[in-house]
Amino acid sequence: MKVLLTGATGYIGKRLLLELIRKGHHVVCCVRDKNRFNPPEAVQENLQVLEIDFLNPSAISTIPNNIDAAYYLMHSMSADANYEELELKVASNFMRLIENTGIKQVIYLSGIVNESGLSKHLSSRKAVENKLSEGKYYLTTLRAGIIIGSGSASFEIIRDLVEKLPVMITPKWLNTKCQPIGIKDVIDILSKSLGEDKLYGQSLDIGGPDVLSYKQMLLQYAQVRRLKRYIFTVPVMTPRLSSYWLYFVTSTSYKLATALVSSMKVEVVCRDNRINQILSIQPKSYQECLRKTFMKIEDHEIVSSWKDALTSGVLTHHLSDFMNVPSFGCFTDQRSSLISNRENTKDRIWQIGGETGWYHATWLWQLRGFIDKIFGGVGLRRGRTHPDQLATGDAVDFWRVLLADKNKGRLLLFAEMKLPGEAWLEFKFVGDELVQTATFRPKGIWGRLYWYMVYPFHGVVFNGMLKKLSK
Repeated sequence: MKVLLTGATGYIGKRLLLELIRKGHHVVCCVRDKNRFNPPEAVQENLQVLEIDFLNPSAISTIPNNIDAAYYLMHSMSADANYEELELKVASNFMRLIENTGIKQVIYLSGIVNESGLSKHLSSRKAVENKLSEGKYYLTTLRAGIIIGSGSASFEIIRDLVEKLPVMITPKWLNTKCQPIGIKDVIDILSKSLGEDKLYGQSLDIGGPDVLSYKQMLLQYAQVRRLKRYIFTVPVMTPRLSSYWLYFVTSTSYKLATALVSSMKVEVVCRDNRINQILSIQPKSYQECLRKTFMKIEDHEIVSSWKDALTSGVLTHHLSDFMNVPSFGCFTDQRSSLISNRENTKDRIWQIGGETGWYHATWLWQLRGFIDKIFGGVGLRRGRTHPDQLATGDAVDFWRVLLADKNKGRLLLFAEMKLPGEAWLEFKFVGDELVQTATFRPKGIWGRLYWYMVYPFHGVVFNGMLKKLSK
C-alpha cells in the first residue's frame, strides 16, 4: 500500500515509519523541515518525502493522488498556548489536501476521552477527531493513555521523579487511574490497523492489561529499579504548583507540564479491549514494558525521543533559517588549538553534553542550566538521546543540533536557553586545528549587557573545553 505518514519526525512517527517499510509499504512522509528528517539509508528506496507545513496552506505542495491510507499523528499541545485552535486548523488543512486523492482510510492516534469533564488537551484531541470524521474516507481513531517506552515523555517523567526523589510530596491527582501501554504495542496496533475493514469508522481505546494510579506506576518503577521510595499525596497543590513541581524536577517543558497536569486529573481507562481480539494482540504489562525499555536504553537503541521534537525547546522555525551563522551586529568568541588525533577529537565532540558533560567547568554549565530553568527555559535536563551519535534536529542539553557532519568534522549548535538574543556554538576542523566559535547576536541593550557580563567566564569555559577536546 502507499501510505501517507504525517508527524514522521515525531516520537511515534519515527518508529512507525520503520515498521511500515519493514512490512513492504511505500511511505510518503510529510515533514515540516527536510533538514531535520534523517531516515536510515536502508529504508529510502521505499520512501518519498514531502515538505509540508499544514499551518500554512499557501506553502503546501501537492499530495500524490494514489495514496491508499494515511496516519494522522500531528499534535501541538506543547508548542503554543492556543494549541486547540492550531490543531483544528491543521486537521482542516489536512482534510482539504487529501480530499482529491483515492484515500480510503485515515488512522488517527488520539487520547482516551471517557469522561465528560475533559482537560483542555483531551478536549482538543476529541475536537480533532470530530473534524477528521467529516472527511470522505473511513476514520479509525485509536485512543491511548500513557505510552511507556524509551524516549517517551511519560517514561522520562516517571524516570526523573523516581530516580531523583527518595521521598515525594505529591499532588492528589497521583491517585488518578490510568491504563499504560508499551510503545511496541502501540506501533503493532497502528501498523495492523492499516487496511483492517473491521476498524473502519471505529473509535477504540488501546491500553495494556494493568489499570494503575500514577502513584502505583511510580512505585512499580521503583520496584523494577530496586529503589526504596516513599510517596505522600497532599490535597493542597494547585495545578500551577503541580506544573512547577513537574517542570523543575523533570526534563519536561513548562508548557508540556501544564498540559500534562490538567490531563492527569482525568481518569484514562479503556472502556473495552475489542481491538486486542480484532488484531490478535496481547499487550504487555506495565512492568514488562519497563524492563524492555531499560534493555533498549542500556543497548543505546532509542529510535526516537520526545526531547528531540522542536516543541521541547524554543526553536519553531525551519532549522535552515539558522544554518548560516550571522556576522553583522554579532559578538564572536573564536578559539583554535592544534590537534594530535583528528578522529579522537571528533569522537569527543560528538559525545558532548548529556551524561558526558561539557569537559570543563561542568558546574558553570549546570549553574547556567539552573538559571535557565528559573526563567522558564529548558535547562540541561533534556540531555541527549544517544551517547555518541548526533543528527540534525537533535536536542543536546539546552542546544539544538543544526548541522552534524562527522565526515567533514563540523558540528553547529543553536542555543534554546532563555537569552536576550540568539547564540550559536560551532566546532570545525581547519587543517590540523580545531576551531571553536561562539557567536551571539544581541537583541537591544540587554543583549549587549548580557554578553559583557558572561564574557569573563568564556576564558574559563570555552578555553578549558577546547583544550580537553583537542588534547
